[in-house]
Amino acid sequence: MLVVITITAVLVAILLPALGKARSAAERVACSSNLRQLQIANASYALDFESRYVPGAPRFLQNLERWHGTRSNQSDVFKPEGAPLLEYLGDNAGTSVAARSCPTLHRTLRVNEQGGDGGQSAFERAAGGYGYNNAYVGTLRKPVGPRRDNVWTVATDESGSFEHMFTNLNETVAFADTAFPGTQAAGGLIEYSFVEPRFLPSFGQSYRADPSMHFRHQERANIAYLDGHVEAVAMTFTWNSGFYEQTAESAMLGWHGDKDSNSGYGYR
Repeated sequence: MLVVITITAVLVAILLPALGKARSAAERVACSSNLRQLQIANASYALDFESRYVPGAPRFLQNLERWHGTRSNQSDVFKPEGAPLLEYLGDNAGTSVAARSCPTLHRTLRVNEQGGDGGQSAFERAAGGYGYNNAYVGTLRKPVGPRRDNVWTVATDESGSFEHMFTNLNETVAFADTAFPGTQAAGGLIEYSFVEPRFLPSFGQSYRADPSMHFRHQERANIAYLDGHVEAVAMTFTWNSGFYEQTAESAMLGWHGDKDSNSGYGYR
């Protein structure tokens, strides 16, 4: 009997890591499919709106609308009803939430939903673990001064940018795995609606953004590009503003790519 128990224990020890890797791989594939659906929906939206992509946070100062949901006041959580992408996902409100939810982040989101985060989940709930390139794709911008300065101010946040403004659709981030530090939240993370570029576009390369791309799939992050293809990428750089207690590196937040610029996010 003791021999059987010992053999069983050894087999479990051998199989568990393999099962864990298989599950992680399956979740990454499911997540990749979700992100692809989001960008297909965004491209379909653009077809109906004169080649303009969906706005990421229209009337931002009111803080009531996002690409993934709406709310009646700023203390409420975002709900999918009224989200501009909803009808383009070919789904009703309930099931489209599941389609937008990253399975790897699912446990954290469920705990937060049940109130185990000190209320922090209300910050950007309903994004499902995915962020939109609102800095450029979800906001229509115009250049300030010579374009070589890379300073782009907001023309309007009630419209996304036009498709023709982007030089390389296959290299421009549309949606990606995202999260943000939340000291009271499960796993120290909360949902975040936007995938931030390295620099705030209104200031050129003078002010760096806090990273929000989350490398949660075996140290990879899934990215859906404007042309609809999805890639799993590794983190190449991260940075801490010091505003948050948890470091970006420990939270697996950072950026991909080799250029320390907004290349891959902006218009060129």
